[in-house]
Amino acid sequence: MILKIAWRNIWRNPTRSMVVITAMFVGMLFGLFSSTFMTGWMQQRLNDGIETETSHIQMHHPQFKNADDQNTYINQVGQKRQQILAISGVNGVSERFKIQAMVASAETSTGIMILGVNPRQEKQVINLPEKIVAGDWFKSKKRNSIVIGQKLAEKLKVRLRSKIVLRLQDADGNITGGAFRVIGIFKTINTSFDEANVWVQKNDLQKLTLLPADAAHEIVVHVENQEMLIQTVNEISTLYPDVLTESWQDVSPELGYLTEVGNTYQYFLVIIILLALGFGIVNTMLMVVLERVRELGMLMAVGMNKRRIFAMIVLESIMLSIVGGFSGILGGIGLTEYLQIDGIDLSLWGEGLTEWGFAPIVFPIYDVPMIITIAALVIITGIIASLYPAYKGLKLNPSEAIRVI
Repeated sequence: MILKIAWRNIWRNPTRSMVVITAMFVGMLFGLFSSTFMTGWMQQRLNDGIETETSHIQMHHPQFKNADDQNTYINQVGQKRQQILAISGVNGVSERFKIQAMVASAETSTGIMILGVNPRQEKQVINLPEKIVAGDWFKSKKRNSIVIGQKLAEKLKVRLRSKIVLRLQDADGNITGGAFRVIGIFKTINTSFDEANVWVQKNDLQKLTLLPADAAHEIVVHVENQEMLIQTVNEISTLYPDVLTESWQDVSPELGYLTEVGNTYQYFLVIIILLALGFGIVNTMLMVVLERVRELGMLMAVGMNKRRIFAMIVLESIMLSIVGGFSGILGGIGLTEYLQIDGIDLSLWGEGLTEWGFAPIVFPIYDVPMIITIAALVIITGIIASLYPAYKGLKLNPSEAIRVI
């Protein structure tokens, strides 16, 4: 009965109710859309960072990151690779030499990181071979082949089949080097990454550095499912306690920070919007109570207790919030679904975004827990916003209220 009365009371002044509902609709529509936009943007950067740059797990000699010494490598990597591949959930393992060096062309030179890899193994742990925009990913087994980023190619002013010279230290600390021919050029969304890293075949780099053939500075592991990540890290750490085994969160903590920022942003934004809308509901419901002083006084006089009056006012606020808020949520979901088809084009700022590793085309995404949480916040807002107007209604004296003209 109270529910029916509350619903009818909302539409006694349809203009005022529609203003509140429209405000809720617009606020939640753009609040949800902003959240899905930020979530999609951060998730894209996270996926690109993991699948292209770091993979899921990396293994190093405990002193590798602290010492600028090529001899801090892992031994017997062939055996270790086979043992790690046998772990449930692991679907790729690649061994790498990783050396700071200088690269020079006829035009200029710059510092880079050389990654000496087995090309077939590398395809199992990162998707960089799919980012090739010119040439190929080590299709031929020719000696001294190199794959470089498009940004680095532009900086060095080289192209496919150009020769570039690598200068580095060997295992004994002597300066060595060699001429390499560009067979592939890749392009990712992170131009800083493209400019700083080059890929060569592991045996070519091994001959230059005189490092052991069955050694590696880094072992990279890819897992089938992120949910198995921590378990796999623990299994590898137990298997090789003398090797430092880290997940991508430890290798690149800024990637995990992006997810935290995205989650914080979406809820922070929605809460701010709901607070602003909550004040609007308070104002509306307070006007409703003051306009209906005589009516509320009569209801009290004929026997309706204060608890029912309180419930009626609260229900009116909740209904306004639900109608406006839930319609805004549905509208936000629909807008997100539509924009997921082609994405949101931010190419106008593309150059600046790619410098930081962010895609210029953003595909917003949402998840069910986020929608449920926002829906719950809408209801909570309606309840909180109704408390003061309902309290004012309870303070009415029936005999005085009836006399109000």
